[in-house]
Amino acid sequence: MQTEPNVTPSAEDICRVWRADRRLSSGAAIVYMQRIKLFRAYCVEHGLVERGELTLERVNRFIDWYAQRRNLDPRSLHLFRSGLRSLNRIYHRLGLAPPPWRSPRPAKPPATPLLSEYADYLLRHRGNPQATVDQKLYQIGKLQDHLAQAGEDWHSIRLVDVDAFLVAYAQRYSRSYVSGVACSIRCFLRFLHWSGRIPVDLSEAVIAPVQPRLERPRRALAWEDVQRLLKAVDRSTPMGLRDYALLLMMSTYGLGAGEAIRLRFEDIDWEAGTLSVVRPKTGTAFTLPLLPAVAKALADYLHGGRPMDTPTRHLFVQMHVPFGPLAASSAIRHIVAKHARVAGISAPFLGSHVLRHSHAARQLDLGTPPRVVSELLGHRDPESLSAYVRIATETLRDIALPVPS
Repeated sequence: MQTEPNVTPSAEDICRVWRADRRLSSGAAIVYMQRIKLFRAYCVEHGLVERGELTLERVNRFIDWYAQRRNLDPRSLHLFRSGLRSLNRIYHRLGLAPPPWRSPRPAKPPATPLLSEYADYLLRHRGNPQATVDQKLYQIGKLQDHLAQAGEDWHSIRLVDVDAFLVAYAQRYSRSYVSGVACSIRCFLRFLHWSGRIPVDLSEAVIAPVQPRLERPRRALAWEDVQRLLKAVDRSTPMGLRDYALLLMMSTYGLGAGEAIRLRFEDIDWEAGTLSVVRPKTGTAFTLPLLPAVAKALADYLHGGRPMDTPTRHLFVQMHVPFGPLAASSAIRHIVAKHARVAGISAPFLGSHVLRHSHAARQLDLGTPPRVVSELLGHRDPESLSAYVRIATETLRDIALPVPS
């Protein structure tokens, strides 16, 4: 049913949604409601349609107006923004369809025609995903800035220029990151030579720092520590139910952070007992068995933890307004680190992929061929995915934790 443009939720409607979500304290609700009333008075005074003003840009305009009127610092009015974003969310819940809170950012085109051509080369001929292309263009752009400061350009690039750039980078970043930058530069230099822009292929002469394998910190937890991590999660709270389901899935299947946060309702086939996962970099989908322990953890979270009436179809969402999907691997890193502290686990690496590596280490302990485990951590070829999926379901059952009674 369509609604009139000027329909607005009443104070009772707003409070009802907040009570149903059970995520906003009574004190915060009072503060938010005060801010909403001031915003509504502003809309009436200026003849504005409230629903159309519920965007970040227009709310910031209101905050600036209010701060100037009251002689306040706009930076002190952040609760206005939080309260009005909550109101935007309530419009969605009630089917009143406000505009998006944030306008979609237009894709930033490469800075020069050369980089635009290179981006097309990476996408069409190298098969790089867009995220990888963006990262390489960023790194090459930094090298371009370095050359410009020295009065050089791509036509006159010398190895000494590349070396100086990498030395400067090595003083600010880790060896592994600088090695990745050097790899991007090699690829770009090959492109310059292939396209006839430089006479000599300089790529093979680019030297990058090497981190010996034995110097690299172990990125996997002992399987006993993985069990301690999971047992440390307090499943009496909605957030705990979410975290437990998320961590159990990642440790059981070896999912990466990007795979876990992209899972949606339609990826679970409850009747068939399967889970469909899409690799973020390649877009390749594969199917895993939905093990009983994982199924129960997911069901507990969906029934008792996930906020009700959340419009997004993503499985794992934030536990505060506006209840959007977990948007970055940093959210996974925070969840892992939080529960590791509770469990008393200290490790040199507790990043978003630690459970992925822990799963791989466990597979090695169970006798899975090293080549398969290597492909699990960095494969691109669909056949590599098939090799992993062919790992016996019984092996997966062995590594899944039993459901607590």
